[in-house]
Amino acid sequence: MKDLLSQNRSFTDFKMNAFYSLGEWRPLLFIPFFMMFVLSITANSTLIYLIKSQQSLHSPMYVLIGFMALSDLTLPMVFVPHMLLSFLFNWSGITLTGCLIEMFCIHFIGAFQSTLLFWMALDRYFAICKPLSYHKYMEIRNFVKFIIPSVIRNALLVVIVVSLAARLSFCTNIIDHCACEHMALVQLACGDISINNFMGLFSTFLIPTTDFILITASYVVIFVSVFKSGQANMKALNTCITHIIVITLSLTSALIAFMSYRIRNNVSSSNRIFMSIVYLFFPSCFNPIIYGWRTKEIRRTFIKFIKSAKILPG
Repeated sequence: MKDLLSQNRSFTDFKMNAFYSLGEWRPLLFIPFFMMFVLSITANSTLIYLIKSQQSLHSPMYVLIGFMALSDLTLPMVFVPHMLLSFLFNWSGITLTGCLIEMFCIHFIGAFQSTLLFWMALDRYFAICKPLSYHKYMEIRNFVKFIIPSVIRNALLVVIVVSLAARLSFCTNIIDHCACEHMALVQLACGDISINNFMGLFSTFLIPTTDFILITASYVVIFVSVFKSGQANMKALNTCITHIIVITLSLTSALIAFMSYRIRNNVSSSNRIFMSIVYLFFPSCFNPIIYGWRTKEIRRTFIKFIKSAKILPG
């Protein structure tokens, strides 16, 4: 009778088991990840403050960069503090409800970041290819037409994925990850997870992959337009090329992490977790540099702000 009850039991409390293969060296991971966390919080908060406080940075392009900084500020807060406590004090417990909430936040914010990159591509397209109509296309009433459908798409898909995961029964409670990523939890289920597997892949290919295709198409048109116009607009390509590199690296690492759960392979759990961190955490540290410091107007505003605060001489 006890054996039958244990077989029918579904765990509701879990433990994160990330990087346990490192043994006694595992607590040292706290140092680099804590430094990255502080960098992410400081850089993104500064960028948001500059864009919010400076009237000259209230144009659509800078507002989009501000939203990117906001998402980069929010996403690490969802899972990094828990990860740091796990490394330092071995506090790795999490409830099923907490895990599902974390899963929703991770995947919704991640989808929002992907869609933000598409909006940035649209902004560059209108600015470079249709400069005379830029303000018409980018005014709030018109731009909302692009925003609302993609946000609704993202929210619906993520809600479906998380709801399906919530219905599962779990036979083990050790999550071999540092965050409640969808497949990290779902693979612990007792029964059939084919529908979860399908919806996870469907949302992955419908959101980031579709956004990537649309972004690539936008930049192809931009490149053709710039090359036809000669060297005058070649500087505009710097931002576009940077966006493509960032998108490609993020999407590649995300797809590798997602597919490593579904295809038989020799990828170790530590390598799989690291690939997840690459697309979940690393961008929040580097995006303020890519989209902030490399943007001339933001860089000038930041230097002016530092000088006015008498942090720098002159």
